[in-house]
Amino acid sequence: MPVSLDLLRTFLAVYRTGSITAAARTLRLSQPAVTAQVKTLEAALERPLFDRMPRGVTPTAAADELARRVAAPLDTLDAVVGSRLPVERAVHLGGPAEFLSEQVVPMLAPLVADGLRVRLTLGLSDDLLAGLAAGRLDLVISTIRPRHRGIQAEPVYDEEFVLVAAPAVAGRWPGELPLIAYAEDLPIVRRYWRTVFGRRPSMAAQVVIPDLRGVLNAVLAGMGCSVLPSYLCRAHLASGALVALAEPEMPPINTGYLAVRSGGLSAEPVARVHAHLLTAIRAAPSF
Repeated sequence: MPVSLDLLRTFLAVYRTGSITAAARTLRLSQPAVTAQVKTLEAALERPLFDRMPRGVTPTAAADELARRVAAPLDTLDAVVGSRLPVERAVHLGGPAEFLSEQVVPMLAPLVADGLRVRLTLGLSDDLLAGLAAGRLDLVISTIRPRHRGIQAEPVYDEEFVLVAAPAVAGRWPGELPLIAYAEDLPIVRRYWRTVFGRRPSMAAQVVIPDLRGVLNAVLAGMGCSVLPSYLCRAHLASGALVALAEPEMPPINTGYLAVRSGGLSAEPVARVHAHLLTAIRAAPSF
């Protein structure tokens, strides 16, 4: 059975939105029409592409492979001949929850005022880069250097880390304070301890909060100490609400990258967001 471009476009819309309903809205089609096209494509390929869930759909391995093969060519084709959609396609941007929410969202305001449609996905860099490679995302801000084939990345910022506590508890050695961490394996704390103190931290986390903004609030409340990126705690350090427990000559840093699939910048909205973020992030004060 021949596979038409319309079937592939519908498949890619469902794949990227994770929902028959959302894809139907994006394509300006009815839900039954989108469902029928997905079933037609599955029949032509003789394999299921999505597992139907109570809310939305989950792509199968076959769908991941198909998306990797067709996403860039379809995006390129649409950029050349013009999208069939009456509105500009949304740009799907992924990144760490804290950095996107605190730093990147305000940077997007001028583009949104000009009509940009954007969808943010928050998560860990490994998962987001896999989504980028599979075509579910257009751009990713990654805290690790991307090593996937078919992904290009540029370093855009250096994130500086600070060991902080509230003044009420700051008189004790950090190892004696309750530790508040992002994860059980202490990824940020462990790196800081090795860089600044030359050894692994010996203590375990007393409080684990998988969002650095929550970690910040716990430290502000006097629960203990933690290591945070300076962009989250700079204002609190300046006001005296937090104090730095160490002042190393060379504080630990982590480089952030802006990643895109090879050929992804052929889509004009993606290229516009990519260029804007490169300029805005690099022009921002130190993170």
